[in-house]
Amino acid sequence: MSIHEIFMPALSSTMTEGKIVSWVKSPGDKVEKGETVVVVESDKADMDVETFYEGYLAHIIVEAGDSAPVGAAIAYVAETEAEIEAAKSLGTSGGAAATPSAAPEPVAATAAVGVPSALQNGSNHREGRLVASPRARKLAKELKVDLTNLKGSGPYGRIVADDIEAAVGKVKQPANTPTAPTPTFTPAPVTATRTPAPAPAPVASTPGQVVPFNTLQNAVIRNMVASLDVPVFRVGYTITTDGLDKLYKQIKSKGVTMTALLAKAVAVTLQKHPLLNASYSDQGLVYHRDINIAVAVAMDGGGLITPVLKNADKIDIYSLSRTWKSLVDKARSKQLQPDEYSGGNFTLSNLGMFGVDTFDAILPPGQGSILAIGASRPRLVATGDGSFAIKQQMQVNITSDHRIIYGADAAAFLQDLAKLIETDAQSLTL
Repeated sequence: MSIHEIFMPALSSTMTEGKIVSWVKSPGDKVEKGETVVVVESDKADMDVETFYEGYLAHIIVEAGDSAPVGAAIAYVAETEAEIEAAKSLGTSGGAAATPSAAPEPVAATAAVGVPSALQNGSNHREGRLVASPRARKLAKELKVDLTNLKGSGPYGRIVADDIEAAVGKVKQPANTPTAPTPTFTPAPVTATRTPAPAPAPVASTPGQVVPFNTLQNAVIRNMVASLDVPVFRVGYTITTDGLDKLYKQIKSKGVTMTALLAKAVAVTLQKHPLLNASYSDQGLVYHRDINIAVAVAMDGGGLITPVLKNADKIDIYSLSRTWKSLVDKARSKQLQPDEYSGGNFTLSNLGMFGVDTFDAILPPGQGSILAIGASRPRLVATGDGSFAIKQQMQVNITSDHRIIYGADAAAFLQDLAKLIETDAQSLTL
């Protein structure tokens, strides 16, 4: 008798429990190996969870809307229809088998799309097993592609269909050999589809009511408490934004956002200040190869998330703006993939869009600095010749990890950032 457990997967390195958003399959439904059976809400996003086993979804332990710790059983899969009742008995008895023959076999947890926590090292192997999407496995079998040494481009090294097609494209035909006809592929039938869940509306509160924290809020709480262990300092700087505002008006119609402009300016400045892009570790100072800018986004219903603009210093401002818009849309619909909200080395928090003049931001765990950006406002400024002028100015405040960054380092970074924005903003379009 073979009854397998589906476990609550770890969808991020900080996740301790997950919430069931919806079950794609119902008890009694046939399930195929690698097929999505449930949608789980992690502390960052909603993700599909696949099963490693073929059989029947026999019993659901954790219903939609309920939560379970990472590693806890959330359902049973029976290999045959005859075993469904035994699995139900196992579930209703709280995991203790009704008879000795009904004991479940020891099995591994199911895989989530992307399998983020299991693949933090970037490998596409998990406990000796390749991690690839069902579509990729099907293509590999049809095209006779060996997955063993194939590098995946999916989240955390997961092999996807595009990787198989790219591998086939690299195989050259022998000289004077007729080219074999290109195989055609029929997409695997979709047994269940899921539309992106709308962003949750703010919870209406009444006096005396206690509203439980949602998963995202709990993640923010954990991060904020962890930040208390880091000694930080803060430095403020006033930046004149006339040149940046002029550039923004020129290219706004092309889809460029102010957030993307600010992220680009910070990323370019970080090229000259690699220490501000670094982070602390117990082994020493970690200098990061890439400049990845995380930007805080407030979520409806509570909490915030920080989508990451990867290699922001190398990407043109128009592509960067398109990427940012896509990330925000995904964040608001809780569809961000793990690689889209992880890997940030420097964070921006912009409350200037709400008219806030100045504020201090809390340093995210694992990063060296975060920049708080206030609103740009017209101010009366004394010029060098003794006269006065009206200029647009904004206040920025940087919070840095004092274990690796010192006041002079942060001040030099802000000075160069101001110089870029005030005198060379046009270079951000190059």
